[in-house]
Amino acid sequence: MKRPIKAPFFEIGPKAYLYGEDVIELAKAADAASEKYGVDIIFTTPVAEISRVKAATKHIHVFAPHMDPIHPGRGLADILPESLVAAGAEGVMLNHCEKPLTLAVLRQTIQRAVEVGLTTIVCADSMAEASMIAMLHPDIIVAEPSELIGTGVSVGPEYVKAATDAVKNVDPDILVLTAAGIANGQDVYDTIFAGADATGSSSGVAKAADRAAMVDEMIAAARRAWDARHHKA
Repeated sequence: MKRPIKAPFFEIGPKAYLYGEDVIELAKAADAASEKYGVDIIFTTPVAEISRVKAATKHIHVFAPHMDPIHPGRGLADILPESLVAAGAEGVMLNHCEKPLTLAVLRQTIQRAVEVGLTTIVCADSMAEASMIAMLHPDIIVAEPSELIGTGVSVGPEYVKAATDAVKNVDPDILVLTAAGIANGQDVYDTIFAGADATGSSSGVAKAADRAAMVDEMIAAARRAWDARHHKA
């Protein structure tokens, strides 16, 4: 069942850094942090682990890393939207720089996601692309320059504001996640405090010496930054 996602939120995507039980343990750590700090977490799990991650958690939003705009029938090795829903996914990530889509295919895929009830989180690696994708009205846009992904060098406050404005000026209802290079809690704090609805991390979490501790550090930072930004005691 599709649940609303509210700011501040955080996205964790182990990509292919992890598999099997390591993915499940990371999902459990994210689940605990989400409950502890009251921060929504999107956990973009490998497709093969969707059912197990869903069964092992209660609070995180389980997302697939990709799908294809097909209907039941032919499509060997394609990812059927209905199969993601059946496996327990609440949403899907689209157009990541490691799995780019043409605008036409992206439009079709967002439409299919809407049809089956999946939340859409769509990646954009430039301001122009973010504005263009906003016209397709996904639920969330990830604004991250692809050249910074996995580098440990995060975007600055100017980028956060510009990317957020680029999306919100087209559709103010779209949530904006700015990321790339998020390596620790300070990066998370700075990004959320600068005005982002959310941020996220893949390699910063998956390659950490203590993944559970890093998740806790990052989610705690997201909570602190949001509260400080809104002057909450």
